[in-house]
Amino acid sequence: MGDKQGFRFHGGRPSVNFTATVGERWRDGGFERLPDPAALGRWFTEAGLTTADPACTAADLVAARELREAVYRLMLGRLSDVAAAEEDLATVNRWAAHPPPVTALHATSAGLRAQRVAATVPSLLGLIAADAVAVLGGEDAARLRECANPECSLLFLDTSRAGARRWCSMGACGSRDKMQRYRSGDR
Repeated sequence: MGDKQGFRFHGGRPSVNFTATVGERWRDGGFERLPDPAALGRWFTEAGLTTADPACTAADLVAARELREAVYRLMLGRLSDVAAAEEDLATVNRWAAHPPPVTALHATSAGLRAQRVAATVPSLLGLIAADAVAVLGGEDAARLRECANPECSLLFLDTSRAGARRWCSMGACGSRDKMQRYRSGDR
């Protein structure tokens, strides 16, 4: 599936995007996009959750992976009508209880802008967990999907008007499918 080092942000929400930090889950458990604490810090910044990479420790990375996998199992369970494991619920709820990063107004040349300050790893993981609670416990749960590409395991929120989106990204999996159908004459 292309560049294995780059992060994927096709999910539509931070918690859904966070589950994409494991790639190709269908292939022997996939590969890790968060191989070290520095990668976790970069993910937070690239996801737009903070303006600077927070200092992440090995323990933060373990906690982040635990949260990610709990969120992924809960979302996958929602898609397949599998009852939620108490341990996964407890993990998500424990992190969701952490206060989110502080946000403050800053004057810029373009006007007032809200910026997160004092973003610690626990506050950022709390933000992701709270987002997962909102997705899984709200109306967005009905829009949660898994990419139709059998070689992709990414989850996403289908925000299309018809609710019929099949691909994590039209630019990746969707165009790949179109090209395969075109080449096979199945247009």
